[in-house]
Amino acid sequence: MQMGNVNFDTYFHNYPDKDGFFGPYGGVYVDDKLKAAMAEITQAYYSICQSRKFIAELRRIRTEFQGRPTPISHLERLSDALGGRVQLYAKREDLNHSGAHKLNHCMGEALLAKYMGKKKVIAETGAGQHGVALATAAAYFGLECDIYMGAVDIKKQAPNVARMKVLGARVVEVTHGLQTLKEAVDAAFDAYSKEYNDAIYCIGSVLGPHPFPMMVRDFQSVVGIEAREQFIGMTGHLPDAVVACVGGGSNAAGMFAGFLNDPVDIWGVEPLGRGEKLGDHAASLKFGTAGIMHGFNSIMLKDENGNPAPVYSVASGLDYPSSGPEHAFWRDLGRVKYDVIDDNETIDAFYKLSRLEGIIPAIESAHAVAYAMKLAKRMEHGSVLLNLSGRGDKDLDYVIEKYGIPD
Repeated sequence: MQMGNVNFDTYFHNYPDKDGFFGPYGGVYVDDKLKAAMAEITQAYYSICQSRKFIAELRRIRTEFQGRPTPISHLERLSDALGGRVQLYAKREDLNHSGAHKLNHCMGEALLAKYMGKKKVIAETGAGQHGVALATAAAYFGLECDIYMGAVDIKKQAPNVARMKVLGARVVEVTHGLQTLKEAVDAAFDAYSKEYNDAIYCIGSVLGPHPFPMMVRDFQSVVGIEAREQFIGMTGHLPDAVVACVGGGSNAAGMFAGFLNDPVDIWGVEPLGRGEKLGDHAASLKFGTAGIMHGFNSIMLKDENGNPAPVYSVASGLDYPSSGPEHAFWRDLGRVKYDVIDDNETIDAFYKLSRLEGIIPAIESAHAVAYAMKLAKRMEHGSVLLNLSGRGDKDLDYVIEKYGIPD
């Protein structure tokens, strides 16, 4: 498949380029000290992570510890409730150990840290799933672990905060600004700039300076590679559409990577939150413009002064004012289409999946469920494969308190 000047047969050999760019997006926009640290990680990734020994160890961990491959489930009752013309399927990353897709890249990053001789891993988290995953990986490899988390998210995600602490991580509360994901990233980067000799920053998405967007995508691509093979094995053909939620975009990048070169519609779903007014959503790819933050250039939501704008989503893991640079590139190419789902549609999908299929999704993942339901209503026939990126245990108290339990 080819779009413009991009041949998807050879896409992963060419993108990102040697400077970490996907077209105009990406790069390394950090001070000279951190540039040296990024160069060290880049070199280690290319030399260590491509070695037979590293790959064999990571594959063993995927099987013996993570429980991969995760299955695909046919959402038959949900499909029937939507008319039955279109069949919905879910890639069950909620069944990955620790409850979400995040462990896919955390085990890879922590294993790399071990090979590099680092003693600590540092990260930010919003919904807490990345924090739990990295705390899990740190415990597995015997590494120290500092997790930076906004005070607002700490209150919303108490179960995951407790899990991180039980696993031995130090949870650092971030109390400046809006006290959510962006501020957590700010604080984590600041801490890393002082500790990079002994620590590695394990960013939680396909964000940040090169090599993180590439490295996280590559570690997450196991999701799409598995899903493609599994879906063909189940049905004998490819899905008509693939859907995943997009905040920073790690679960989506991993899922989409398996289908870029196929005649399949690909949809990334951003959070519309309370509506289109700036500050009421976190749909950067729909409403944003090019800008630099947290060491990379991508599409971001800006305030009147050109700074990252305040954002909101019912899903703590999606309330970020930018998106991964590769998503911006795919959007410009037209290979991936990006659309939005609001809070009300998300919560409706949260309960419908729970009651019709016995699967309680993470609120982040419920955005993908809601959009898959919307696609099913407007398609004449066919199939939709969504990435159920995480489980909803972490969200139950918050959803019940804010929305109640429907009759």
